[in-house]
Amino acid sequence: MSIIIAGERSGVGKTTVTLTLLASLRRRDRLVQSFKVGPDYIDPMFHQHVTGRPCRNLDPVLTSETYVQQCFARHSQLTEYALVEGVMGLFDGISSLVISPLSSANDKGQITDFASTAHIARLLDLPVVLVIDCSRLSGSVAAIAHGYQSIDPRIKIAGVVLNRVGSDRHLSLLKDALKPLQLPILGVLHRQDNITIPDRHLGLVPTAELPELNALIDRLADLGDTCFDWQNLLPLLKSQPLPPPPNLPHSSSLIRIAVARDRAFNFYYQDNLDLLQQLGAELVFWSPLEDAAIPKDVQGMYFGGGFPEVFAQQLTENTSVRDGVKTAILEGMPAIAECGGLMYLCEQIIDFEGKSWAMTGVLPTSAVMGARLTLGYRRAVALQDNLLVKAGTTVHGHEFHRSHLTLTPTKPLFETSRYDCDENMGCEGWGFPANIHASYVHLHWGRSVEIPQQFLKECRTYA
Repeated sequence: MSIIIAGERSGVGKTTVTLTLLASLRRRDRLVQSFKVGPDYIDPMFHQHVTGRPCRNLDPVLTSETYVQQCFARHSQLTEYALVEGVMGLFDGISSLVISPLSSANDKGQITDFASTAHIARLLDLPVVLVIDCSRLSGSVAAIAHGYQSIDPRIKIAGVVLNRVGSDRHLSLLKDALKPLQLPILGVLHRQDNITIPDRHLGLVPTAELPELNALIDRLADLGDTCFDWQNLLPLLKSQPLPPPPNLPHSSSLIRIAVARDRAFNFYYQDNLDLLQQLGAELVFWSPLEDAAIPKDVQGMYFGGGFPEVFAQQLTENTSVRDGVKTAILEGMPAIAECGGLMYLCEQIIDFEGKSWAMTGVLPTSAVMGARLTLGYRRAVALQDNLLVKAGTTVHGHEFHRSHLTLTPTKPLFETSRYDCDENMGCEGWGFPANIHASYVHLHWGRSVEIPQQFLKECRTYA
């Protein structure tokens, strides 16, 4: 079983409802595995903070439909309860021509809600709990619920959670309107002035920057203890035993990889880190903000995305680390740098106020923050052999940033286009020196295990 928490649109409170459920379950000492639909990094940080377990992303664009099913099967078996948080509105996805594992092998079809919460619900055969923002409606709630209940007969709506309810009278009107639908009300959350999670230019502020987060989680647990119909919810949340897919064999030859993980760099898919370990890597977590030097005796470096622009001054002031990173890369150490990591390898970051901050200087370009948001799935074709893939290889990734580079490489890594159409998005990515892979495109290696294999091969050669 398990359930998916979906919204009738973005901003209705899916994350708040999900965290409230998770916090209340953990207060009851229930082990729960959480999942997040889509490419998001920050929501899973909040999940993990509450559950103590890494949240797993379910994204058929970055991986595949089969990988989504295998990932859910593998990790939902490890706990008594499992919970999936959706993305955007229930049916908000992209268009994609696929061969669905739910159909015959030769049945090709156009899925217009590919990678949506509804798509994941169909793939995993899970019921949906629909979160409705009731702050500006009363009787109209029935029309919304009925529409979502009836538009796709393959989707089972197990019930609704009414969020931002104003008063007892307001709740009474909502219940009266929903009664003819015979749709269970599984939770009621009244407007909460003392429960807010701050956000900024790329979404929620990450957990490591919120000193009052534990107090907030306690308030969510208090709310969850009373606002949900636990008698009907708990059976839905129980995991169903399924045979998990086999794991990759572990290698006995360890390669030490320095993984930058702190407040500036924290965008990593847990599955990527797991793959590195399964393929023979020892991950050495360190901080370009706080540490005095890069870790000793490492044969590769991995810089994920994050918010280096927010901590640019501190990164600049840590000159010993900046110099150490540059020296190691110029001496041939393989390094992956995604988005925020790419920015760190530049000569400087120019922040939103126009101030310049020196970075490592590996790349002869600067990262400039701006108002324009670059967002979306990408189909990227490698233009040359590089650290991770061979020329002509197509990978699928995701971009999400408000910076741009002042200089583009003469020999870029990729030619990119939108995932769901042929609109060209230009060339990007640095592969010079040849031992780096620096790109704005975030990659999930779930269906491309050859990527971490190639990276570790290069690290062994360097060693």
